[in-house]
Amino acid sequence: MPKTIKQIMVVDALVAGVSGDMFVGALLDLGANQTRVTEAMKTPKNFLKGCKDLEIKVSDTTRRGFHAKRVEVKAEEEARERHGSELIEAAISSLSSLKISEKAGEFVLSSLNTLVETEARVHRKSAEGVHLHEAGSVDTLADIIGTAVALEDLKVFTQTKVYSTPVAVGGGLLKFSHGVVSSPAPATIEILRSKGTPMVGGPVEVELATPTGVSILTNLAHEFVRFYPPMKPTKIGYGTGSKNFPSVPNVLRLTLGEPLTPSLVNDQIYVLETNLDDTTGEIIGHTVDRLLQEGARDVCLIPMFTKKNRPGQIIKVMVDRTSVEDLSRVLVEETGTLGVRIYPCERRILARESTAIEVEMGDIKERVEVKVA
Repeated sequence: MPKTIKQIMVVDALVAGVSGDMFVGALLDLGANQTRVTEAMKTPKNFLKGCKDLEIKVSDTTRRGFHAKRVEVKAEEEARERHGSELIEAAISSLSSLKISEKAGEFVLSSLNTLVETEARVHRKSAEGVHLHEAGSVDTLADIIGTAVALEDLKVFTQTKVYSTPVAVGGGLLKFSHGVVSSPAPATIEILRSKGTPMVGGPVEVELATPTGVSILTNLAHEFVRFYPPMKPTKIGYGTGSKNFPSVPNVLRLTLGEPLTPSLVNDQIYVLETNLDDTTGEIIGHTVDRLLQEGARDVCLIPMFTKKNRPGQIIKVMVDRTSVEDLSRVLVEETGTLGVRIYPCERRILARESTAIEVEMGDIKERVEVKVA
């Protein structure tokens, strides 16, 4: 999360889902530099084997009366499929030729890695060796790079907290390289599962959320909410894809705004806790270490009295939503407890970030991680 929250972005994917081209279109509609974004999107053609030509077309259109930007990636490709490693190598080469920030580059690689690693899990292959069909086309990389450059142009990486609604995934059947499957596609629903992202079916019988779209979204959003947070809207952008539905507008809406309480950020965590009355200090100490190693935000022990006034401990763990199941299992495995209490907790926090500083004491120099609020 950015150190200083100066603006809020809400990704509204509740009606028409999300895809890579819709993301780029909505960001351009918000005011991102179109020339810079489209030129960056052409970069992968220089590094992706089998890509002979790549054009980016941006146009204004309407969907059910809503004005929206449409971004079309027109590619001439010889390769029908690619390995995950080919796409990652092309992304790294593309980033080295572009003048973008470290945060934008990290976003490109994390989004792409999410997609490649998910395809590998679905097909039980390694991330390097998995064959990508639809996801292996050059437009996947173009959409992710275009999104990153547009987000950087709008200063989203440095001063914006990003919220998202649950993702509409559509329904019905879809046909792709592996045959006919139900919507959402296997890779799409696996990304949503692995990231703990909420989704809703419908409102039309068609694929609404694509693997590229949800890879971008899950690496961008800091929090998923049912309702918009308190904010003062300043800009609204609409992006659309190629489809036009008779009953709903096929648009992704992005809203930029100012937070009403800029000094404090609304945040939600989960608290896991269990009572221990027959566990040794050695086991508790090992459990705390393992919880922290596997992603707990914080762990504390609270002395208590149990049955017959025996001394015991409450172990309390602060976790992100995506870590609830894994860390609950760690508590059970390590302590032998028969149950773990789980409850969401809303809090108000100062925006903060972790950073490393050099500390020198005598002849010893070390890097120490600190929080800056």
